[in-house]
Amino acid sequence: MTRFRQTLIAAAILLPGAALAADPKFQAPEGCTVYATVQQRTCQIRHLYRCDGDAPGDQWSVLIDGDGPFFASKIDAETRWLESLDLITGEVDRIDAETDAASFSDLLQTGRDDFAFTTVTDAGVVTQISGFDQLDGESVVIDGVRLERTVFELAAAAEDGSFLWKRTGNQFIHRDWRIFFSDTEDFENNFGDKVSTVDTPVEFAMPGDRGFLSMEPRYDCDVMTASYDPRQERALP
Repeated sequence: MTRFRQTLIAAAILLPGAALAADPKFQAPEGCTVYATVQQRTCQIRHLYRCDGDAPGDQWSVLIDGDGPFFASKIDAETRWLESLDLITGEVDRIDAETDAASFSDLLQTGRDDFAFTTVTDAGVVTQISGFDQLDGESVVIDGVRLERTVFELAAAAEDGSFLWKRTGNQFIHRDWRIFFSDTEDFENNFGDKVSTVDTPVEFAMPGDRGFLSMEPRYDCDVMTASYDPRQERALP
C-alpha cells in the first residue's frame, strides 16, 4: 500500500503540469498493468488496472478529477469491495463481515444480486452496506464498448444502525471486465443533502489508443468547478 500511495501522489504532483505541452500520464504501481482509461461525465477520468501480486480476478480503479487523483478502490472477480483509499485524507476502508457477499456471477446468471456486508476503516469506523443490483435488459454501446444497464439501490448505516446515506439509480456493467460503471444516480445523506448526477462513461481508451493513461478529464469540467457534490466527502467504488 505504501508503494501504491507513493505512485498516486507522484501522479497528483504531475497534474499541475497540464499547462505543459504534453498531457501528463498516469503511472500504475510497479508490477501493475493498466488495461483501460475511461473518460466520464462530471469531470472525472478512471484508470483500470490489474497487479501481478494480487489474487486472480482482483483489479484496481483510480478516480481523477480536475484537482488530481482522489480515490482508489480494489475489487475482486465478484466485485466485492475489498479495499478503498481516500487519496486526500489517506483513510483506508476494507471489507469486514459479510452477511450476503456481492456476487457478479449471480447478477449475470439470475439478473439480480442482493448484498449486505460491513466495512471498517483503519481508524476502526464500521459502516453497514446493503442493497441490490439488477439487470434491466438494456444494453448500450459507448465508444465501441458494449455495456449492460442495471438498476441499483445502495444504503449505508453506522454501526448502531443509524442512517448515513442512500444511492439509487442506474449503472452499467462490462461482463468480460467484471466491473461496474456509473450512469444516473440520486444521492441523499443524513445531513439532508440531495444531488442527482450523470457520471456516464464517454470515451474508452485501451493501450495504444489516443488518451490512454491521460490525467486530464475532458467532460463537464467547466460545470463542476462551480458545483458541490456531497458524494465527494466519501467516494465509493
